[in-house]
Order: sequence, then structure tokens, then C-alpha cells
Amino acid sequence: MKLLKNINNFHIILGSKSPRRNLLLKEMGFKFDVIVKEVEESYPDNLKPEQIALYVAEIKADAFNADELNDNDIVITADTIVCFKDEILLKPKNYNDAYNILKKLSANKHKVITGICLKSKYKQKSFFVSTDVYFKNLSDDEIKYYIENYQPYDKAGAYGIQEWIGYVGIERIEGSYFNVVGLPTHILYEEFLKFCE
Repeated sequence: MKLLKNINNFHIILGSKSPRRNLLLKEMGFKFDVIVKEVEESYPDNLKPEQIALYVAEIKADAFNADELNDNDIVITADTIVCFKDEILLKPKNYNDAYNILKKLSANKHKVITGICLKSKYKQKSFFVSTDVYFKNLSDDEIKYYIENYQPYDKAGAYGIQEWIGYVGIERIEGSYFNVVGLPTHILYEEFLKFCE
């Protein structure tokens, strides 16, 4: 396909160790290397949720100095946050933390926001996508079953929409499904094509 050939003329670097982002990018037809640079993912207290996702994605991109990038290198970095009302829900620290987070999300709406940064030797572009997610009323048994049988600890908001809890617990979403998984693939594709022009 001509478009994919154009994209794959570039050396794409995914600056994320997320297995979900890795899989989504592969499914989009991208060829890429994974290079992760450890950064401090802190942010100023006065930022709005959308600004936080962008800020952290840009910190990850800034770890790649322009001097070390070749002319055809494009770095993709991303950060996904879960926001319930005005609270940012991070990755749970332990079982109780995961339980309390999922209890908050039960029978409520929350936002999943992904900030993405594209960076080359000569330019940089950032954007974000927001999705509203609506959970049904989760029983204590359902929450405990999910925590005990799946992997909530590496996920902001303590859940993965692609796992059991997404199948049985999410009533509907408004916006991009893949954004909730970890990458808003349709917007990333469009923005990447523009970035390559």
C-alpha cells in the first residue's frame, strides 16, 4: 500500500514499553523499534488533565535529543491518564488501591485521555484524544475477581478495557475505543501522515 510504504520510509521509534501500544502500532502496519528512555513523569500541579497527558508525552519525547536523531527518524511517545471528576487515577500500588479505584469507577463515567508527541530531528507535534467511558454498577465479587485474575497494576485506572472487566463491566464509550487501550490509532495515523509531509 502506497501510504504504508511512505510511512515505512522513515525509521520509527516507539518510546514506550507498553505491550498494548506495541501491538496497536504493529496492527496499524507500522515497522518500528522500541527505545525507552527513563524519565521522571511528574508534572506541575496546576495543569488540567489534557495538559498533563501532553506534558508527560512531551517529557518522554524530550529525552531524545535532536542531535542523536537521524534525518529519517520519527519518535512516537505517549501518555494515557484516567480522570474521574477532578481526580487523576494512577496505576494502583496494591490490591486495596486497585479495589478502591474500581469502586470509584463503578456506576460512573470517567475520561481516558492520551497525549501523543511526534518528534523528528527538525520538528515536534503534540496532540491529545479524550474518550468517555461508562461503567455499570460493579459488584464487589466482580471487582475482586478481576483484580485476582487479571493485571490491573500496570494500568492507569486499574483496568484494561480489552480484558474481562471491559467485556462485562463497560456499558458504553463515547470516542475512540483504541484510545482507552492506549493509542488513538485513527488520529495517530492522520497526524503521522501530516507530520511526514
